[in-house]
Amino acid sequence: MGYFVGAYATAPITESWDPAIQAEYYDGLKAMPNVRGLEHPFTGALHPVDDDWFLANIDPQWDFVFTGMPGVMQRLGGDANFGLASSDEVGRQAALAFYEQARQAIHKLNRHLGRQAVTALLIHAAPRVAADSAPDAAALVASLQTLASWDWDGAALVLEHCDAKVAGQGADKGFLPIATEIDAVTSANRSAGNPVGMCINWGRSALETRGVDGPVAHLEAARQAGLLRGLMFSGVSGQESPYGVWRDTHMPPAQAFGIPSFEPCSLLTETEFRRCLAAAGELDFTGVKISVRPDSLSVAERLAYIAGVLHILDRIRA
Repeated sequence: MGYFVGAYATAPITESWDPAIQAEYYDGLKAMPNVRGLEHPFTGALHPVDDDWFLANIDPQWDFVFTGMPGVMQRLGGDANFGLASSDEVGRQAALAFYEQARQAIHKLNRHLGRQAVTALLIHAAPRVAADSAPDAAALVASLQTLASWDWDGAALVLEHCDAKVAGQGADKGFLPIATEIDAVTSANRSAGNPVGMCINWGRSALETRGVDGPVAHLEAARQAGLLRGLMFSGVSGQESPYGVWRDTHMPPAQAFGIPSFEPCSLLTETEFRRCLAAAGELDFTGVKISVRPDSLSVAERLAYIAGVLHILDRIRA
């Protein structure tokens, strides 16, 4: 059983990008037999710093799930109307242009590897719900229909649910509610040649619902709609910690099966892994995305956190 690793979230942090240290980190990932491939961040180019370095250092046997989230958040920082669900047509077209760049990067990687190595592209229902900008379900449907008409060279389009705006509480992403997303995807798929699926991120759903029942409910809703394709595990907590209170900072899981690297206050426990895997059923992809504290942790220490969460999944699925 292999898993996708959002390795960029755990990658070594240095004052400037250091290709030697990053290569050491990738070598450690290559040595893990249960790593199917990477959840790869898309910000506008195949690699945020150096396409050639990336192509030279990946395992040619890896598969990939691209995520547009880092690029989406960068662009929202400069334009609150950016997004596939934007009621502002300029912002919606800017998002479509961004995903066209992602499409080109997917083709580039597949050509390099000589196969359709990209399993899926995670897309998102930005912008945030705010006084001066608002996501719109009809705009999202139109955007999904457009994206589904493009040639993705074998990559599935998968809408990843992020924490929705909930009255009376702070939001990290603050995008559309999952019920609205499910309706939009279902509507778009009625005329889509390449149906769009959905992915649940454990930490974002727990953050939105302020508890561990949210991810299960979201998984069940997407599965019952026939849309569930993927599940990514990131932790979260309502307790004070270096990861923040109810923040989408990809907290590691709690201790399970004796792993040495974990976060004591994480709500992502062995029980919740089991509940969500049972609720999800068969999936096209499963993965993990964790960040670690402090920033000064070594490559080996960072790899130990990844090895730990993958060990939990292996033990549960054995």
